[in-house]
Parts: sequence; structure tokens; C-alpha cells
Amino acid sequence: MSKQELLDRIEKKRAQLIDIAAVNGLNSPLAIKYSQELDSLLNHYNRKFIKASSISKSLAAKHAAH
Repeated sequence: MSKQELLDRIEKKRAQLIDIAAVNGLNSPLAIKYSQELDSLLNHYNRKFIKASSISKSLAAKHAAH
């Protein structure tokens, strides 16, 4: 999945969560389910794009220091 596809899925899930929570409340089973799905998407994004970027920058900085 590309970065943009993942961001699109995150935004769609976030919008769904906001809509469900507005109607049913944050503690409703469906809001909790959507919240967990959003968490999963965000964790996937962080693992794939944020941590990988941080590791690359760290390695580049170490290489430049030598």
C-alpha cells in the first residue's frame, strides 16, 4: 500500500469515527471498533513511514560524522 493510499484510508476511518461518535457516543461499541481500526492504521503508518524515515536519518547522520 502506498503512503497516499494509507493516508486516504486513515482520513476515511477518522471521518467515520467522528460521525459514529457524534451519533452514538464515544463509548459505543461501533465507535470503539472504529477507534481501534484507526489506531491500527496509524500504527501501520508509523511503522512503515515514520520509523523507517527516522532510522534512515540516523544512519545518514552517523555516516556523515565519520
